[in-house]
Amino acid sequence: MTTLPDHGGDTLTEERVDYRMDEGDRERFAHYVRRDQQMQSMVEGTPLRALCGKTWVPSRDPQRFPVCPECKEIFDSLP
Repeated sequence: MTTLPDHGGDTLTEERVDYRMDEGDRERFAHYVRRDQQMQSMVEGTPLRALCGKTWVPSRDPQRFPVCPECKEIFDSLP
């Protein structure tokens, strides 16, 4: 947080999001994410985080890939 002396003590808050992209074997799978987040990500180009923890910007048709076993296991364990 930074105090701005020019504005009589107003406070400027800067938010940062860490968008480190994952690499590796997870690229070969379709991952579980919320449907509304997927569409927003594809339109805006913002990264998503899958149930398994993978972070990426979707750009391919997930129907062409097998389901990520980690995502599926987590999803199946949810109530």
